[in-house]
Amino acid sequence: MTDTRRRVAVFSLGGTIAMTSQDAGGATPTLSAGDLVEAVPGLAETGVTIEVHDFRRLPGASLGFRDLLDLVEEVEALDADGVVITQGTDTIEETSYLIDLVYSAEMPIVVTGAMRNASMAGADGPANVLAAVRVAASVEARGLGTVVVFGEEIHAARWVRKAHATSPTAFTSYPGPIGYVAEDRVRIWSQPAEEPKVPRQQLTNDARTAVALIGLGDDGVVLQAIGAQVNGLVVAAFGAGHVPMGCVDALADLAKEMPVILATRTGAGPVLRDTYGFPGSESDLLTRGLIATNTLGPIKARILLQLLLMRGADHSEIAEHLSRIH
Repeated sequence: MTDTRRRVAVFSLGGTIAMTSQDAGGATPTLSAGDLVEAVPGLAETGVTIEVHDFRRLPGASLGFRDLLDLVEEVEALDADGVVITQGTDTIEETSYLIDLVYSAEMPIVVTGAMRNASMAGADGPANVLAAVRVAASVEARGLGTVVVFGEEIHAARWVRKAHATSPTAFTSYPGPIGYVAEDRVRIWSQPAEEPKVPRQQLTNDARTAVALIGLGDDGVVLQAIGAQVNGLVVAAFGAGHVPMGCVDALADLAKEMPVILATRTGAGPVLRDTYGFPGSESDLLTRGLIATNTLGPIKARILLQLLLMRGADHSEIAEHLSRIH
């Protein structure tokens, strides 16, 4: 008889969801992927066949580009209906978007974690894993790209962000979740527009990138210092893409040497093109060679810039790629 059960691979990367409190003080990653799966009530009743991969045991803050690219390589070789990745929440908004950019198959990839470790009252890891498995196994999630499942909400990797340091409802997105899990059912009501991918096999170069947060009274000195150490820079600017006049010359000089991406630090909304015209406005900076992100926030813009530089993209290719993101 043919096995009709859905198959989901669970990859553990570490993080709070895999942590327990230690006698010496502080929580550290100690649980394997198998430990996490065994701790989930109701998982057996889903009818999903689970295979576990103990891939890394690192805090989310210590994951790097190479860890995620190696993970995607393993995922691409799987024979499964879906994938769940458990990891530390510190970097979920970045890792999920990175995976979404380099992975293009229809199989769902679901990223989740926990805000409370397994030693704490009300640990949220088991519930998040159960919901993530349901999404990864569902037909409804095919073709959505990478999503983040937290608190039974389904967020697109393109939009999700961690908006609270400690709350179990830390993950939000603008314009909102694309679906949710309720009564054991996966319900999807919207889907992000398709965006261009950056195939993993094309990432052959080394690169270093950074985000520079613009603040009140900045004069460009810190921008110059950061620019001296990187191959590409994302500027997290005020409002719709504005900086103090004292930063304009520094940014113009940097844009002659490397791609400089103009993003808004607000958390939502677009970088404008030609609404304002003062020195340091969006239109002024764009005439000086900066590249607008549209609605892509600075943290995710840096992930995209890093991958494009690893692919060897030049200024015009980066500008063209960003122009296709809405």
